[in-house]
Amino acid sequence: MGILDKLKNKTQKAKGQGKEEAGRRSGDPYLEAEGRKDQAAGGAKQVGEQVKDAAKEARRTMGR
Repeated sequence: MGILDKLKNKTQKAKGQGKEEAGRRSGDPYLEAEGRKDQAAGGAKQVGEQVKDAAKEARRTMGR
């Protein structure tokens, strides 16, 4: 969890950007859509990681 998950999410977003661009250049709407889907999934996972980080920080701050 943590850094590894964040790295995987960023990789998924980057892979999605590549697929979207490849689909756009080749005229393949399915590949383009798959790229957008990958980007959205990576972004949603990244938001989840940020929420977990915020919750950990809140618990740490409240514990004082």
